[in-house]
Amino acid sequence: MIQLYYETAAACIGSLGFAMLFNLRGRRLLWCAFGGGMSWAVYIFCMLIMGAGLYTSLFFASAAVVALAEILARRIKTPVTVLMVPMIIPLIPGGTLYYAMSYLLESRYELFAREARSLTLQVFAIALGIIITTSLSRAVFTVIYRLKEK
Repeated sequence: MIQLYYETAAACIGSLGFAMLFNLRGRRLLWCAFGGGMSWAVYIFCMLIMGAGLYTSLFFASAAVVALAEILARRIKTPVTVLMVPMIIPLIPGGTLYYAMSYLLESRYELFAREARSLTLQVFAIALGIIITTSLSRAVFTVIYRLKEK
């Protein structure tokens, strides 16, 4: 269990580093670090506690990140993408990509095909979480803004 805390802390630090690369300053850095940790925590929660599969966990974790980024973007007046990208970095399947490329270079095509399929599905789950949550949040915020105008 203690390892999960270390993994979440590492996700916070990784997101913080990418936020620094994007020249974010002040509280935006802290929010990106929090969002990166939250993305990993949601992923782990779905995998270990809820018993969801890899792709489902990635979907819900990316959806949670986008929801947080959409809300924060309006609160701290920052573009959503600037917040979302550093927050979603811990979910990127770098290990799977590494092994896929390694197998391809070693001419182990069956293993490469398996890893490439898994990589494609992981990226698809993340993208689907982003697309669905962004669409829903736009619709919700449009309704909220129209209600405020009346």
